[in-house]
Amino acid sequence: MENQPHKRRMRYKGTHPRKFEEKYKEHNPEKYAETIEKVISKGSTPAGMHISICVQEILDFLQIQPGQKGLDATLGYGGHTRKMLECLKGEGHMYSLDVDPIEIVKTKERLEKAGYGEEILTILQENFANIDKVAKQYGPFDFIMADLGVSSMQIDNPKRGFSYKLDGPLDLRLNPQKGVSAAERLKEVSKEELEGMLLENADEPYADKISSEIIRILKRGGSIETTKDLREAIEGALAFLPEKKEKKDILKKTCQRTFQALRIDVNSEFEVLEDFLEKLPEVLAGNGRVAILTFHSGEDRMVKKAFARFYKEGIFSEISKEVIRPSPEECRQNGRARSTKMRWAIKRQD
Repeated sequence: MENQPHKRRMRYKGTHPRKFEEKYKEHNPEKYAETIEKVISKGSTPAGMHISICVQEILDFLQIQPGQKGLDATLGYGGHTRKMLECLKGEGHMYSLDVDPIEIVKTKERLEKAGYGEEILTILQENFANIDKVAKQYGPFDFIMADLGVSSMQIDNPKRGFSYKLDGPLDLRLNPQKGVSAAERLKEVSKEELEGMLLENADEPYADKISSEIIRILKRGGSIETTKDLREAIEGALAFLPEKKEKKDILKKTCQRTFQALRIDVNSEFEVLEDFLEKLPEVLAGNGRVAILTFHSGEDRMVKKAFARFYKEGIFSEISKEVIRPSPEECRQNGRARSTKMRWAIKRQD
């Protein structure tokens, strides 16, 4: 066997790495635990990682018992799955789904190293809209949880195009192997369709001006291929705002909402969630419990309405009357937890 050439770590300017690829310590949490602790203690998420939200609140509600069968509809980094596996104490089985072909491989390897092999954990690359298909083979499930947020390792990777803060291709697909990118999507929408997308998916107050500016750029032969291109288009649309302290904050929130609206559209997130919610009753076992984390008002409304309808129809015996939010302490440690809302339901005994 030939000796592998030594690969030097990436060098960076200054005292701290700034680019995603340069943060080699943060990408190796097992090796650099002290660095990870420092980053988290400052209220940041280490590069390539995701800090699970409302873990204790979810576990307190699900009341997982050894021997049960559970489903994590959104595997992501695997934090929720791992905590639920701990509750099973080696008895029963967890099934976890994710559409992301890039992160699912890393998470599976991470959980296997933690001692969770195929005897207790089955990971499937599947959209959670297809839980009926999964349940037909593996269900029904005693408990189900779904975290509808985009994982931090997806947001922080500039190659995925999820963040307006990082320059990269304007992709925004959870599965970059399917469908069209956000850049391609913008080329085919009308002004009216784009404005409606911004209003419906993000309640964007400047939807008219942003959609007009984007269509103007494209019609004049310009391009919006990168996250930087879209950010600059938004800045151009809001150029009329007076130069005050508030303008920077308005631009930030408008960028967040615009990227969110595009991501929801590109991944058909509302349609997928609607399918998931409609199929929930048939995949839950009697007395089965479900907890869902949402991150914006559109998602929360859909979950609230579906749970209320199933309760009225006698399918669910109990539902959360109010949303459960992360503790102030959790929000201080993880800024991405601030917009989180949790709702739960219990299926009536068959």
